[in-house]
Amino acid sequence: MKNNFFFTAIDAGLFAGFISIALQMALVSIFMPGKFWRPPRMMAAIVFGKGVLPPSDTTFGVIIVGFIIDYILSILFAIIVGFIVSRMAMAPAIGVGIVIGLTLYFINFYVFTGVFPWFSKSRLWVTVFTHIVYGFVAAWSFKSFYGTWPTVSVINNGNRQPL
Repeated sequence: MKNNFFFTAIDAGLFAGFISIALQMALVSIFMPGKFWRPPRMMAAIVFGKGVLPPSDTTFGVIIVGFIIDYILSILFAIIVGFIVSRMAMAPAIGVGIVIGLTLYFINFYVFTGVFPWFSKSRLWVTVFTHIVYGFVAAWSFKSFYGTWPTVSVINNGNRQPL
């Protein structure tokens, strides 16, 4: 029995969004000390403007808005990933997911910099890597979640029947 496409895409988007933002924040804090909150602040600046970027004070509200924007975009992109990979086998779907992640990186950090110029400061290997991870996880989790939830069934005369 297949799961609902959109609920599966939402789950995949939330999961991939969580993994990628957590990984990005961890890598930023390791390789760019003192910039742990940079990723959600950059996302929040889409709504609030560049005034919420450093050196301004980090507030709880700005961080929450940044996470909300990140998850909304992650869900929207996972819907696109789901439409593209839903009929593929797992291995090609993951490959396509990685390509989508790289494409999102180039769109976000080269095209959207015309509107959000502060994104150009994050053209770093960490950001490329976390976009690749997002695409991988979005495709893998969509394929894993869509149509694979177990159903309770009984075997009757050699045939499997749902309860």
